[in-house]
Amino acid sequence: MANHKATKKDVRQAEKRRDRNRYYGKTTRNAIRDLKALEDKAAAGEKLPSVISMIDKLAKRGVIHKNKASNLKSKLVKRTTALA
Repeated sequence: MANHKATKKDVRQAEKRRDRNRYYGKTTRNAIRDLKALEDKAAAGEKLPSVISMIDKLAKRGVIHKNKASNLKSKLVKRTTALA
């Protein structure tokens, strides 16, 4: 690492961003896992919009690719509607 003020600042910023992205990613993965575990269609339908919103925010921030976000949302909606 170069001994420039700007480089040191960039390293600090990258570390903050990485931690933040890891937090949001893990939180969203946990929400997806919890949604998949639900067996009640009403409860799953209630939780689905918030999980989809979390996925969209990850894609907007660049944590995941927009196509991955679309695939995740599609699978979750399909799974939720298939519940009896």
